[in-house]
Amino acid sequence: MPEKIIGILGGMGPEATIDLFYKIIKSTPAEKDQDHLRIIIDNNPKIPDRTAAILGKGKDPLPALQEAARNLEKAGADLIIIPCNTAHYFLSSIQKSVRIPVLNMIEEAAKETQQRIPQIKKVGLLASIGVYKTKIYHQQFKKFNIEVISPEEKDKEEVMKAIYAVKAGNLSEGIKKSILKIAQKLIDKGAEVIIAGCTEIPLILKEGDVAVPLIDPTQVLAKAAVQKARL
Repeated sequence: MPEKIIGILGGMGPEATIDLFYKIIKSTPAEKDQDHLRIIIDNNPKIPDRTAAILGKGKDPLPALQEAARNLEKAGADLIIIPCNTAHYFLSSIQKSVRIPVLNMIEEAAKETQQRIPQIKKVGLLASIGVYKTKIYHQQFKKFNIEVISPEEKDKEEVMKAIYAVKAGNLSEGIKKSILKIAQKLIDKGAEVIIAGCTEIPLILKEGDVAVPLIDPTQVLAKAAVQKARL
């Protein structure tokens, strides 16, 4: 059976899109160029801000998300992946606009967490304000009876500032320290795992940086996409 072509609906932000592409390459067993998967990337940073839209302060990104998905399908993609957690709030509507499957990164992250640590009861979530507000992680983890712990309101704002700083190219130690401080507060509240629930966060936070396991949904999505493409 021929390998499937992966479509990346990217640009949210561009660095996160590169990160997903790189992680797909590293997740693909290959000895030569031809062993790698074909990937079509639509890097569209002009898609309106997802969190701003969810908060009622910005333009609806759904038309642009649906157009990008349709363009990937027309270009030959057999499945679509989206390296933006907040955009997954619009996932069902994106899926309705195409005939090919759109993988759910948040669902995959919840499954991966439960498989890696079967007895887990609580996870700490680092994410955008839009993700916290829509509770899209809470919904997926609830299926496994896992509680999602969110930061205090002021710390949510700090995480959001850090996310926008990374989007602006600031990968400084100061930004990393601000995220680590909030992650530690979540651990102090009982989090047994930290979820890097925004695709900018794995750009500054790596496994081993926190005292508990770190789940990187971008890496989980890369692995799932490779598996689906090679079925």
